[in-house]
Amino acid sequence: MDLRIFTEPQQGASYDTLLTVAKATEDLGFDAFFRSDHYLKMGDVDGLPGPTDAWITLAGLARETQRIRLGTLMTAGTFRLPGVLAIQVAQVDQMSGGRVELGLGAGWFEQEHKAYGIPFPKEKFGRLEEQLAIVTGLWETKPGDTFDFHGTYYDLTDSPALPKPAQARIPVLIGGHGATRTPKLTARYADEFNMPFASVEDSERQFGRVRAAVEAAGRGADELTYSNALVVCVGKDDQEVARRAAAIGREVAELKENGLAGTPAEVVEKIGRYAEIGSRRFYLQILDLSDLDHLELISAEVQSQLS
Repeated sequence: MDLRIFTEPQQGASYDTLLTVAKATEDLGFDAFFRSDHYLKMGDVDGLPGPTDAWITLAGLARETQRIRLGTLMTAGTFRLPGVLAIQVAQVDQMSGGRVELGLGAGWFEQEHKAYGIPFPKEKFGRLEEQLAIVTGLWETKPGDTFDFHGTYYDLTDSPALPKPAQARIPVLIGGHGATRTPKLTARYADEFNMPFASVEDSERQFGRVRAAVEAAGRGADELTYSNALVVCVGKDDQEVARRAAAIGREVAELKENGLAGTPAEVVEKIGRYAEIGSRRFYLQILDLSDLDHLELISAEVQSQLS
């Protein structure tokens, strides 16, 4: 069972804060450090000191860490041209010695696009499909060959398809609640399917759709890793859980219903319920990045029981 730390820097975090959390992630034995890809805060926070770019952040962390995997949940397809994204991710993979994973989504938060002058196209899913074809196609092109792609939204001619990643294949993550198109896209391109912020019951239904689509595409359903992203709020006792919930502006009862919250024993039990329906990896959404004691408690009292 992999436990990964997942951060939301748009809510307010400098690069130095993210570096501190990433180093703690590595020192405490977690599997990976992931971050969101957003340029605008959400909800009632000030978002200071302002946004950091996901792939610039990961490039820095690639040189400052040695073991943990590094990636995005999810890179917004609206932010980057696919050829440029392939170059960026391959370069960061080289910088990390082959520890990068790419979560790629269509993009959804219209307000941040307006705030920073980023086009927000109406047809995003079709673009995402072409982006996945281009990024993976560029990486898979043999050295010395060229890559061509002529689609509805993107056109590449005689691309040298360089640079190459350090890994033979960078793992690709696709996620979401879509009942039809998302499973089919996952079956074609993904190494991992992630179900974000969903109940055990909803996750089980979506995992079933994805498994069926993967098998229909001629792949083994168990070739993929199935994962969940959930907010986490753990305390040694009820008082500590309540304090941590208050620090992130959430109610304990709501966190217990919709995330992984409570004492270590309660959180381990709930993780076990997700494991029963096939989830093998958890992205623990950490919203208070100043509370490193929280990470230490999860490592000592939750991760230790799962390993």
